[in-house]
This record gives sequence, structure tokens and C-alpha cells, in this order.
Amino acid sequence: TLDLKFRLEQLENFRQGILRWEGEILRALETDLGKPAFEAYETEVGLVLEEISFAKKHLRGWARPNRVRTPLLHFPSKSKIVKEPLGVVLIMSPWNYPFQLTMAPLAAALAAGNCAVLKPSRYAAATAEVMEKLVRDCFSPEYVCLFQGGRDVNAALLRERFDHIFFTGSVGVGKSVMRAAAEHLTPVTLELGGKSPVLVDETADIDLAARRIVWGKCLNAGQTCVAPDYVLAQEEVQEELLRAMEKYIRMFYGAEPLKNPEYPKIINTKHFARLSSLLPEGKIRCGGGTDPENRKIEPTLLEGVSAEDPVMQEEIFGPILPVLPFREWDEALAFVRDREKPLALYLFTTDRAAKRRVLREVSFGGGCINDTVVHLT
Repeated sequence: TLDLKFRLEQLENFRQGILRWEGEILRALETDLGKPAFEAYETEVGLVLEEISFAKKHLRGWARPNRVRTPLLHFPSKSKIVKEPLGVVLIMSPWNYPFQLTMAPLAAALAAGNCAVLKPSRYAAATAEVMEKLVRDCFSPEYVCLFQGGRDVNAALLRERFDHIFFTGSVGVGKSVMRAAAEHLTPVTLELGGKSPVLVDETADIDLAARRIVWGKCLNAGQTCVAPDYVLAQEEVQEELLRAMEKYIRMFYGAEPLKNPEYPKIINTKHFARLSSLLPEGKIRCGGGTDPENRKIEPTLLEGVSAEDPVMQEEIFGPILPVLPFREWDEALAFVRDREKPLALYLFTTDRAAKRRVLREVSFGGGCINDTVVHLT
């Protein structure tokens, strides 16, 4: 796996394999999450193909040794940093974007010259089955292999010694992964979740903000780690923003979203029940309807929510959006800082001073100004 020519050949082989299996991948994502073909390609297959193309284009430059300055003490030597693969890596992926969050890290691992063991979520069973077929079609098992199963398989894999573990998922499971990795001092990359806020001030383009918040929140029925989790709207524009978001929910999903075949479903009954229990929080401004048989929940806006309510105590991970008011920036920024650092933050404003202040005073993983989610692309 060390030779660059071999790596490039494997990346192309991977790309061709995805194209061969594309139809089955899209059907599996529809089975697991109710994703329409366009959304499944946009947020899963297309991103992985782009990741592979990007790696192929830049791999020779990434792998090239870097010349660095040599201290005078070592004259007349030359110094350089030589990159090498980590070795055998374990990639553990979640159910919400089951193809993208398994295969994009795999593309990176292959480009870097590693072998890989994949462990997708058992909740997205149809997609896991197609990915297993794809991996068998493209790679020999001593190079890349995929294990299916539940917690017992996760535990068995984590008892093995890997050279790196890449985990995407919940904070709770992330802690278990890190504890297991500590036994072997295995380095870990954790991509977790959290409550990602949206801040909307009185200078914002409210129509634009509403459209982009609704799109980012309802993508994959809110089951996105960087989805807007709650909105802090300045009091002067809160009502206007709520009306505009109601308008765009109807525009995107119709008067009866539960009957819209292009509106995704909740992954399983456990998560459906958890989300349904959050609906009585505050006052339902719009939405609130559920379809237990098809595991669908209408895009729902909540107002009159307090910071102490259960809906504000955990990552929502569904199509429920609390909207809370704020008066001054000091109040809004203190509200965000009093909680765990968010994975994403979104700010809607036309005030340059507000932009600078938020970027200077709040720590977050990634985000956008006057948009949502698209930083991930």
C-alpha cells in the first residue's frame, strides 16, 4: 500500500466501484432513511466521489517530503519531514449519513497508504449491506474489510490494536471508543455532535435566514450532526423570522409534509419516540404532527422554550427547532458560552462588528455567516 502508483490505482478502482453500485446505494439510503435520490446523491454519494477526485488530484503533493530549515549546529546537513502511513486504521461510522461517513474517511485512509477496517452502524442495515458488497467487489480482505453487527462487534474490534481510530457518532459512544483506545495508546479522531446554535440579529436578511435555516434543519429530517439545533433571534425580528420559516416549510414540503415522499424519515422507533417526547416542550408554532407507522415527524417550530426545558438539554437530532429570543449580544453570547462548545455555529447578520465579535468571543468547530451546513462541502 505504500507505493503512490498503487494508491492512485486503488482510489480509481474505488471510484469505479461506487459508480457500478450507485443505484443500489441510493435505494438502500431510501430504505434506511427515506432519502430521495437527489438528496442521497447530494449529501452522500456525490461527496464521496468528490473526496476521491480531490485525493487523486493532490496525493503526489501531499506525499512529497517537506524540506525544512536546518539549524546552524547541523551544517552542512539538509533536513526534511517524510510522511508515512499510520498503518491499519479502524473507521466506525454512524447511521445518519451511513455511506458518506464510512466511505469518505476510507478514501482518505487509502490515499495515505493505510489498510482499513470498517464498522458501519447496524441501524442503517440496508446501506451497510450494500457497502459490504462494494468493499468485497473493490478490495481484497487483507487490504479493506467491513464488519457488520451491533455493540458486541464494536467491543470486539475495540479490543484489537489499531494504528488509528476514526469515529463519528454520539458523545456517549465516543467516550467508550476513547477508553478502549487508551488501552493501546491508539490515537483517535472523534467527530461528535452537540447543540449547534443559530444567531439572528436585527440587521439580518430575514427571508434569506429563514430559507437557509429551514433547509439546513430539515435536511435528512434534522438527523445531521451540524444541523441548526436551536435559534437565538433578536426580539425585534423573532416574529418576522418565525413567519418566514413557516412559509418556507410549506414551500419546501407542502401543506402535509408527512405525505411528502421526498421528506425523509426517522431512523428507528427508539429515536422516533425520543423526538416525539420533545414535541410538548414550549408552544408549537407550526408542525408537530407525527406518523408513527412511517416514522415521520413534521418540521416543527417551538417558541416559549426555556433554557431548562429537556429540549434544550440534549442534541435534538430531528426536525424540531426551538426559537428563543435575546435582547443584546452580551446575553446571546453568554447563552452559547455557558454550554458545551458547539460543533457548528451559524450567524445571520449584516453587521460587520457583530461578525467580528462572534468569531472572536465564541469557540466552535465550523460554521457559516449567512448560511447553514454548506461549510461541510
